[in-house]
Amino acid sequence: MDLFAGCGGLALGVAQAAHKHGVSLDVRLAVDFEAAPIKVFKANFPKANVQRGTVESYFDGDLGASVTAQEAETLSAVGQVGLLIGGPPCQGHSNLNNHTRRDDPKNRLYLRMARATEVLRPSVVVIENVLAVVNDKQQVVSRAIVHLKKLGYDVATRRIDLLKLGVAQTRKRHILLAVREDALPFGFSAADLLQIEDHNARPHDLRWAIGDLLDVQPKSFFDEAAVPSADNQRRMKYLFDNDEHNLPNEERPECHQGEHNYTSMYGRLWWDRPSQTITSGFATMGRGRFVHPAVPRCLTAHEAARIQGFPDYFKFVDERARPRYELTRTEVQVIIGNAVPPPLTEALTAKLFDADVLQVKDDSPQMQEEDFAGAAVDLAC
Repeated sequence: MDLFAGCGGLALGVAQAAHKHGVSLDVRLAVDFEAAPIKVFKANFPKANVQRGTVESYFDGDLGASVTAQEAETLSAVGQVGLLIGGPPCQGHSNLNNHTRRDDPKNRLYLRMARATEVLRPSVVVIENVLAVVNDKQQVVSRAIVHLKKLGYDVATRRIDLLKLGVAQTRKRHILLAVREDALPFGFSAADLLQIEDHNARPHDLRWAIGDLLDVQPKSFFDEAAVPSADNQRRMKYLFDNDEHNLPNEERPECHQGEHNYTSMYGRLWWDRPSQTITSGFATMGRGRFVHPAVPRCLTAHEAARIQGFPDYFKFVDERARPRYELTRTEVQVIIGNAVPPPLTEALTAKLFDADVLQVKDDSPQMQEEDFAGAAVDLAC
């Protein structure tokens, strides 16, 4: 089950790990409130039960309370769930949110994952969020940990550096892993299973991630960069004419001049370094260091998706999909910027498979290519 599912970044990582272990992924329920990412999820996971709605409408009981009528209906519909994953809205925790920082009502949605665990009793729970979630004024992480332990789960949390998972960007995430104690193999703890980073791996750079897309002929806006304003065209020209990667103060808008620490704003990327964290503003140079390293334009949606770790067979824009879905450029930018890089859950799920935490029955159906929307499963970026 995938709650706060978005376009399916977490689910895709699980599916990739399952595929490598020769089993299929049965998505009993995927829920998100936004219509656009749900369209992408449905198109890429055509066999999944994907619903647009609020997580609270499926799990509406208080922590520790009896199962409600709605929760009983949800439980009856989905049956046994081995793995519960979710990335609750994180904007309220973000350091970039100056209005409701640490005290946003949406932060309480984190605890819906604990309630869903209480109702479903899955073998494993994975909750993904920004690092700053631990500073939430409502202490949602510590409250979730206490409740999950009461339910009989071994719980661990960890800051995961996605660079060490092969993602070509400087992105760190907070992960809570809860494993039902009777599902833990002898000698393992949740903390052991959350050791997924490869500290000996050489980080991938931008050339590795998107170098082959430089000369792609666009068939849609997916491979077309947004047209910048005249002022930003001038600023990009300055960067390339002077072989600079940081725009000097005098070339910035007045509101971005003076003493500041935001040197990446209006900046140009490097081929031989990872990208900065991809956000929904990747198409605008005023939203971060998003100018392409080789040409005076910002990143395309295709390039941003690659940097996020999405393989090309995952379709954000696909007119051949049935049912056909049409999204705007802005919708696709927001979907990609909000997505969780699939290598995160691929690495974690593979660890769970290897440790026999996720039990695969002998009669489990084998993974089929059509489980990935009929696309060829090529896991290499």
